[in-house]
Amino acid sequence: MTKKTLRQVLEEAKSCIVAPCVYDCASARAVEMVGFKAMMLSGGEVSIAMNGVLDYGFSGLADVEWITSRISHTCSLPLAADIEDGFGGPLAVYRSAKRMAMAGAQALQLEDSADMEESTKLLPREAYYAKVRAALAALEGTDCFLIARTNADPATELDEGIERCKEAVKLGAKMTTVVKLTNLKDATYVAKRVPGWKMYPDVAGKDGVAEVTVEDIYPLGFNFLTMHYTLKAAMDGMLEHGKHNFAQQGSLYTCDKKDATGIMGMSATPLFDPHGYMELEQRFSLKKKDFTIVGKEVEGYPEGFVKVPITDRF
Repeated sequence: MTKKTLRQVLEEAKSCIVAPCVYDCASARAVEMVGFKAMMLSGGEVSIAMNGVLDYGFSGLADVEWITSRISHTCSLPLAADIEDGFGGPLAVYRSAKRMAMAGAQALQLEDSADMEESTKLLPREAYYAKVRAALAALEGTDCFLIARTNADPATELDEGIERCKEAVKLGAKMTTVVKLTNLKDATYVAKRVPGWKMYPDVAGKDGVAEVTVEDIYPLGFNFLTMHYTLKAAMDGMLEHGKHNFAQQGSLYTCDKKDATGIMGMSATPLFDPHGYMELEQRFSLKKKDFTIVGKEVEGYPEGFVKVPITDRF
């Protein structure tokens, strides 16, 4: 199976593509298994997961480039990536965009904030446009496209954000996002003024009611929607199991608990299809080999989840 680019996925889609935010290969695998068609690398969650610090400018290009390479080469889904402010001025943006495209990113989100500590303060327009030009030049001839992001506050700066998005589209950005959108009214206002593909950012909700639905925003040109849940879900699960296992001073709770996958025991290995790797090796060695953990048989891949060929993992 040939991996589709994000551009191809969006062009072929008849509805909004929902892309959960991921931060490592395990979170990407979980997103792939349940059926999503694309994913977005979260700079904030990479910072927490990889470095143990908040998203406050502590992570750099090396961090996101490294994990982008790992995810994009071991998951069948196309990956868009947040590169914050590009990690510097226009030359830094040019270098960052080139390296991220080579690492496998299918789209890059570039924001117009002054820096992480002043993320609510916008760069002067021309300073941001210089970065947009640099990113677009770096991405020429690649499968990766630019998502021009504005941090403009819809309550006070929506028209300014719209102007920035419109100019970015003129310069060649394939997609734009007003990253602080939180309601359909503002999304509709943006849609009437900004042409082209648009990303709705981090859709949320409360008491079972979403702030917007894909049915609401897709006709407006929002064909890409992101959301965070993977890191919170992972931490929630680890804390739930941890509290019980700490009280028991062992992993009995984990071994006995039947979760969403139906996999028992303490290991997540079955979710990564180890038997598929053995079948591939058998094609080369002509010898059957079983995968075990400390000599113990490993369960098969759980039913009800998407499974892609092992050859797409390399």
